Amino acid sequence: MTDLLLAARDILRQPRRSALAGVAISGGVIALMLAGGFVEWNFWNYREATIHSQLGHLRVHKEGFTQAGQADPFAFLLPEKAPQRAEIARLPGVKEVAPRLFFSGLVSLGDATVSFVGEGVEPGRERELSGGLRILEGRQLTDADTDGLLVGEGLAANLGVKPGDRVALVANTEAGGVNAIEATVTGIFSSISKAYDDVALRLPRAAVAKLLRADGAHAWVLLLDRTDRTDEVFEALRSRFAGSGLEFSRWIDSSDFYRKSRDLYAKQVVIMKLIIGIIIVLSISNSQMMSVIERTGEVGTAMALGSSRATVLRRFFIEGLVLGVAGAAAGVVLGLLLGWTISWIGIPIPPPPGMAHGYDGEIMVTPGIVADAVVLAVLTTCAASVYPAWKASRLVIVDALRFNR
Repeated sequence: MTDLLLAARDILRQPRRSALAGVAISGGVIALMLAGGFVEWNFWNYREATIHSQLGHLRVHKEGFTQAGQADPFAFLLPEKAPQRAEIARLPGVKEVAPRLFFSGLVSLGDATVSFVGEGVEPGRERELSGGLRILEGRQLTDADTDGLLVGEGLAANLGVKPGDRVALVANTEAGGVNAIEATVTGIFSSISKAYDDVALRLPRAAVAKLLRADGAHAWVLLLDRTDRTDEVFEALRSRFAGSGLEFSRWIDSSDFYRKSRDLYAKQVVIMKLIIGIIIVLSISNSQMMSVIERTGEVGTAMALGSSRATVLRRFFIEGLVLGVAGAAAGVVLGLLLGWTISWIGIPIPPPPGMAHGYDGEIMVTPGIVADAVVLAVLTTCAASVYPAWKASRLVIVDALRFNR
């Protein structure tokens, strides 16, 4: 306590210099919190939008679908009344199990014909699972829409359709023939991915089964109560249904863009931490060295009165530690206030690559981001205090006593 009180007193003796050093520390903490919070929010937004518009948290397929499902999709249909589906729905953390039937073909309106990639869904089960879809025109599908059709924004533009239009869908059947049905456009949607919106459409699974003349589903899409339980439920599924003829995949396994983007931004954050750390080290080293020079006579007097070199080194080091903790605490408070204010106002973001629409960004400051910023500030401050503290402890008593004369 004596060392802490002396450190606080010595810091307050030079308020201007201490304030400048504190600004460098707190500024670094604020910069890390805001930049890290912005990146974290973007990843959270992209992740949740992808999960709630396309992939779900987890997918269940018939074994082999991932490798060969594109080449022979009808060979990997899950049975309509498979007992495993009900068993999966009862697992802890699972909120919904929605079957989907994938298909592709041609869609026509008048003289316009374009190719599409479609999904047969059960609208009632997709209400929360597909909550990330933005309905630009018209409305969502409901269980009453036996021949309703949701069309992606880009596909609707290429085809020239609007809600209420009647279109024809043509696809290959399970037997190898060609079949066609008519459907009514109920709405036009936009998701997180422009590439998906340019080719995708959705209609009730019963209508797709009629078009393909096939029953069952290619995937059971799982919605969990929390995204951070994905790995836990994934491992539970693999363990419980080992050897059952099913295979499981997580949303992140199908989101290559997310993985690569996160790796890229993680490297950028590391570089930013390095730059901020260097700034803090230089600021604190300069402040501490000035303090050592100004207090050389005091150090000599203290050592002449019996203070050991280790005591002098410890007191200067603790002074830097106190300065680092105080600056980090101030930075955390200001960073949280700024993050909340900026999020309330919003950060206008133009459409990034692969997206058709811009959005308002926010700052998501997590406990991990705060901890990283505080640890970086305190560790760099302590590191910057080592040399000045060592320099003060190595002063020759006689020379130190004569320094100010």
